[in-house]
Order: sequence, then C-alpha cells, then structure tokens
Amino acid sequence: MAHWALGVDLGGTAVKLAVIDNDGSVLEHERHPTRIDSGPEGIVRQIASLGFSMYDRFRERLGEQLFSGIGLGAPGAVDSRKGLLSYPPNLPDWEQYPLKGRLQNVLADEHSLDCRLILENDANIAACGEAVFGAGEKFDDFMMITLGTGVGGGIILNRKLYRGSSGTAGEIGYMTVDYGGKSVHAGVRGTVESLIGKKGIVAMGIETYRAGPPDFRSEKFHGKDLCELSPRTLENAANQGDPSAIEVWNKVGAILGVGLAGVVALMDIRKFVIGGGISGAGELIITPAFRQLKRSTLPSMHEGLELVQAKLGNRAGVYGAAALCFSSIE
Repeated sequence: MAHWALGVDLGGTAVKLAVIDNDGSVLEHERHPTRIDSGPEGIVRQIASLGFSMYDRFRERLGEQLFSGIGLGAPGAVDSRKGLLSYPPNLPDWEQYPLKGRLQNVLADEHSLDCRLILENDANIAACGEAVFGAGEKFDDFMMITLGTGVGGGIILNRKLYRGSSGTAGEIGYMTVDYGGKSVHAGVRGTVESLIGKKGIVAMGIETYRAGPPDFRSEKFHGKDLCELSPRTLENAANQGDPSAIEVWNKVGAILGVGLAGVVALMDIRKFVIGGGISGAGELIITPAFRQLKRSTLPSMHEGLELVQAKLGNRAGVYGAAALCFSSIE
C-alpha cells in the first residue's frame, strides 16, 4: 500500500487541504475561507480541526501506520528549524508566531493526534511540489518562480530544497532590478514584485493604455476607463491581438527575464519553472522572459537555459506540502 500525507496550504484568503499518496494521487481536496478575524490561535484551531477531520476519514482506509505526517506551507518568512512564522503578508497581527509548535499542541491536546509536522514557506513548498510531482521532476537544479499577488521563489539544488542561512533563499520578488524607478514595495525601490506583482501589472497596463493611441476595444476588455483591468483581462486582450496588452506582457516578461539573469549569474541555475496564478498567461510571459534572459547573460551562460510552465496549478502548495513528508527533498 502507498504511504499518504496531508498537505496544507495556508493563505490569507483560503486554507487548502488535500490527502495525497506518494504516487501523487489526490484522494481528497478541500478549500475553506481563512478565518482571518480569529487571529493566529483561531486559525491554528481551524487548521487542526480541518486536518484532523480529513485524517480521521482516511486513517482506517489507508492505514494509520502508513501515514507520513502533515506538511504545512505558509506565507512569509519561515524558520523551519524553529517552526517560526514571521510577519506573513495578508495575515494581520501575526508578527512572529510559533506556528509549528502551537499546531502540534492543538492537534495533540484537542484531537489526540501526535504526528510528524513540517512547516515551510509557501513558495518553497510549491517548488517541492513541482520537483516531486510536476514540471521539475526532470531537473536536479532549478528555481520555481510564483507569479501572483506577489512574486515568490523557491530553489532546488541537487534535488534538495535550499533555504539559505535563515530560510529566506529564493525571494526573487525582493530583488532590485530598477533602483531608480518609481515603484516601491515593502520600502524597497524597483523590486521585481513592485513591478510585476499583480498591482504592478495593473498599474503598468493602465499607464500603457493611457499613453498609447485610443483603442475602441479597451472598454470591451477592461471596462469603462479601464476600471476592470486585471492580469486576466490583459491575458484575454493579448490573446485576441490587442497591441497594448501584448506590449504589457512583453514588459512583464522582460522584467522577469532580468531578474532570472541575476540568478543565472549568481548561482549558475539554468532551469526555471514558472507558476502562480498569473503564469496562466503562458507564452505571453515566457517567450519575452526567455528572450530578455539571454540578452542579460553572457553567451557562455546560455547553454542549458530553460523556462517551463508549472504543471500543478493552484494545487502546487498542497502537493509540495505532502511531498515534504514523502521525499528526501526536505
């Protein structure tokens, strides 16, 4: 029989949970609104209750002795050794919180479940998911980039998760690519995230349309006065040949390519997996990103360069959380 685990992906909007076996089969998947107003303790109890409920439904069918544990991905800086989550975005009033220890205590005290629990940053678990079950299976070394509300990253070296000295390796969103620019994120000017996170893409889209010639189609795609403009509407517009939308995606890809070039130069990583909700734009991002990546690196660095789209979609987090329980990647 296959081993099985619970993968949990904690976000500011939703808590996602899945029962996954070590062959990569999702046996059950749930999504619940995160109880933001209940604070850290309330969310810990929410995760414990939901997780135990799923575990209880499957333990007899799949075998308690084959249960490999719970993997938990969370946004923000994670010290996996201490089990500490620090200043997670979109989770107000958390600051520094001993998430792993508190969750273990609640599971044991309130649900009599004493099991292995692994805590990791959400972008890192996405990288683990793609490494074990997705587009990164064929790579020994690669970087996972997550494009969404923010821009995150996780690094796999020699089939192992690379965390750095304090657990924040791979945070490409905070890499500065335009130090003299207008965009600021978290007090830092010209970062990748400030430019091509969701807000940055929307701002770029509005600026591009307003600077260009009037286009009668823009209202069809983005609403009156561009009030409905979003990465999704820009994707739809570009796929229908809208020149302003295509221009935006070319800029987004170029900015990403510059960031990736820094990774190539510094770490000699040449494989990149592009995921996250905005990566659904596919070649609209990947083609200009690859073009700019080659422009921004030496010819001697071009051999083996590869950008591929992630395979696991919005379930990369739960896949990766479970993968931490199965694989030596952790």
